[in-house]
Amino acid sequence: MFQTAKQTKVFQDVVEQIQQAILDGRLKTGDTLPAERELKETFNISRGTLREALRVLEQKGLIKIKLGVGGGSVVKAVDTKQISESLGLLIRSQKVSLNHLAQFREDVEGIVAAHAADNSTPGDIRKLKQLIDQAQTCVEQGSSQRNAFIEIDKKIHMTLADITGNPIYSSVLHSIHDNIHRYYDRFLSMEKRELQENLQD
Repeated sequence: MFQTAKQTKVFQDVVEQIQQAILDGRLKTGDTLPAERELKETFNISRGTLREALRVLEQKGLIKIKLGVGGGSVVKAVDTKQISESLGLLIRSQKVSLNHLAQFREDVEGIVAAHAADNSTPGDIRKLKQLIDQAQTCVEQGSSQRNAFIEIDKKIHMTLADITGNPIYSSVLHSIHDNIHRYYDRFLSMEKRELQENLQD
């Protein structure tokens, strides 16, 4: 599966080989990488270089390093967590403002809704109606249900993204909605009137 690492940029080459094996499906979610000793011999690298490469793969969210007896480097499912965390850092560092985030969301979700309308099935429509009904119940109960309403709102938007059948929309919007609560906390009191306006939208 792996070859001796190129000596120019050793740890990057190790990262790229293991990463490609995961992306190609040669290493699947839940698989444990070979033991450190075997990887060192295969790549012809030092223990320090191997551990540096494994740390980079862990930071990318591709593996989880388990310590102790029965430990090792386990392949993780690729998800949106890393993107979401990076976006959150951009917002907190004020490189991306909450207004930017809200504007991007409004622009993209118009496109998403149009694609969802083209691709939806009767089952998709039933699911969306159920979510709308749940949101209506939250509004009727008032501002005490603010957080529940926001969670249902996220489910509605994510369902629309999933209906498009385009995983890029789902991934990007998942990251947006993981961070949009900062916008709500800063700009929206979410009293009953605002909940009603959001429901109507």
